[in-house]
Amino acid sequence: MVSQLASFLFFFPEVFKYSTMAYNYVLRCIRSRNGLASSLTPLTRCFSTSKARHEIGEHSPQMSNPTMPGTTLGYTDTMCFRSEDAYNGMKLYRVLDTNGKVLKESEDPKLPKEFLQRLYKNMVMTNIMDRIMYESQRQGRISFYMTHHGEEGTLFGSAAALDDKDLVFAQYREYCILMWRGFSLNQTMLQCYSTKHDYGKGRQMPIHYGSTEHSYVTISSPLATQMPQAVGSAYAYKQARKKQIVICYFGDGASSEGDAHASFNFAATLECPIIFFCRNNGYAISTPTSEQYRTEGVANRGPAYGITSIRVDGQDVLAVYNVVKTARQIVMEEQKPVLIESMTYRIGHHSTSDDSTAYRSVDEVRVWSEQGHPISRLYHYLLDRSYWNEADDKEWKESCRKQVMQAIQMAEKVDKPAVREMFTDVYKDMPPNLQEQMNMLLDHVKEYKEHYPTNFAKS
Repeated sequence: MVSQLASFLFFFPEVFKYSTMAYNYVLRCIRSRNGLASSLTPLTRCFSTSKARHEIGEHSPQMSNPTMPGTTLGYTDTMCFRSEDAYNGMKLYRVLDTNGKVLKESEDPKLPKEFLQRLYKNMVMTNIMDRIMYESQRQGRISFYMTHHGEEGTLFGSAAALDDKDLVFAQYREYCILMWRGFSLNQTMLQCYSTKHDYGKGRQMPIHYGSTEHSYVTISSPLATQMPQAVGSAYAYKQARKKQIVICYFGDGASSEGDAHASFNFAATLECPIIFFCRNNGYAISTPTSEQYRTEGVANRGPAYGITSIRVDGQDVLAVYNVVKTARQIVMEEQKPVLIESMTYRIGHHSTSDDSTAYRSVDEVRVWSEQGHPISRLYHYLLDRSYWNEADDKEWKESCRKQVMQAIQMAEKVDKPAVREMFTDVYKDMPPNLQEQMNMLLDHVKEYKEHYPTNFAKS
């Protein structure tokens, strides 16, 4: 009963937002099940240790020093307002400088040569694929696309540190996790070209991937909707005592959504095994971070919720790898959430529907393209260790272009889904109203068949 109600609240967050009674009931039942006091106030954790658990609200008259419910810190006779500047925030952890030199030898993860080459090759492949796919959209071959330019280090660094079975809730710019887990270029193009062999049967926009095989939940366009769902999945793992974690990716813009705050709080109070991974790339489409929040970044919110948090240089793939690997250990061993803020820069436009020159200068983009680019930093790191050379680089880039073009040519020859696929997989038996709509559309397609793919009206 408790698990069912909790799942209901997670998947219908609007109920959670307005139903304090339901929220309190879930917490009371959870405490009762775990042998804890049935106070309605949430559990809190000591930030410095994972073992300390303080039950709030133990303020019976028999206590010699009763404290107010909701605090354990006691009293003061000095009035003091906390300034917004009182907390200076977190500095960015990094392993490599902008030229790919290790800053502190003990922080170098010293990954195997083959592993590092795989990281670099995947980053280059994504970069080249993005350039080709962006042009494909401009030529009218596909309807939409989003590039990863400048964020390759953030994405592949995190992907490489996870277990392939860790459940991923992505926002929409996290294709790199799929590539790292073996999602083929052919399957990528089958999705972007909305073919009948796409896992989603062509119903989703391009880049809205999903794959059960790769533990990657299908992407939903509206911001932050994946966050409460991710917490719900993590809580389900906890209740089932599964040795698995969830990672939830979101952007700086999504962190301003109400669902983000509800998710942080629920994950903290229920101690869910989840990594919140914020890709702070500087812009929420056209809104710079300076106009999104007053504090220094997103990770600073973590301690206020009782969540262990850290900030990392997202252009440094090795730093991101170290942080995510350590965060995963914390989540697995201590069964509590961790918040990571990866500071990166979106070099490309937000999407093919955006023109970023309207809100940022060309010089700004050029600087980030030339200085400290994540691919360049790893390239120089590999060169210094004789793990890679210019000839290897030239050969691999040529191979990437050929592989991408071959996958595109394959996808363009595959038929689009039949029109009836727009109406299937909703109900076991199609109800009359959907049947009527489908017949109307089929009649329309037949009447104007010259405007539709030849196979579109086929059953």
